[in-house]
Amino acid sequence: MIDDVALARAVRRSGGHIWLGLAERVDSVRPYPRLADLWRMVSRSAYAQLRHHPLLLLGTVAGLALVYLAPPVTLVAGLTAGDAPAATTGGLAWLLMTATYLPMLRYYRQPLWLAPLLPGTALLYLLMTVDSAVQHYRGRGAAWKGRTYARPDTAAEPAPEQR
Repeated sequence: MIDDVALARAVRRSGGHIWLGLAERVDSVRPYPRLADLWRMVSRSAYAQLRHHPLLLLGTVAGLALVYLAPPVTLVAGLTAGDAPAATTGGLAWLLMTATYLPMLRYYRQPLWLAPLLPGTALLYLLMTVDSAVQHYRGRGAAWKGRTYARPDTAAEPAPEQR
């Protein structure tokens, strides 16, 4: 999806039009049978989608943590500390998140028991995004099909005749 966003930006910049809609069916041309495969797919371009900007990374991590991780953490912390208002607030927020995710699971004919697991999915995505930034700052750049590409700021300056 990250590559699709970059492609859509390029189409728009060139004067083209895009349409974003909900698909009746989703098919993947590449299988991701293991978490490691999915991890590599996301981490290869997640930080690039944030334009390699540390503040955008910080905002993304904070947003994911606030929206998806704070409710279950607040629930558990409230229960552990015996703080009924915190536990209730965390529990209600998690319940609301779960309820709003149910229509998407129904639409794609996925098991409804997956809905409460959304915070876990968000945590994985957060970690993949942070890993993408770590790989960038280690100088590994984006990796695709066994090839590693240089960081954008290390690309050679074009020759004068190419400018």
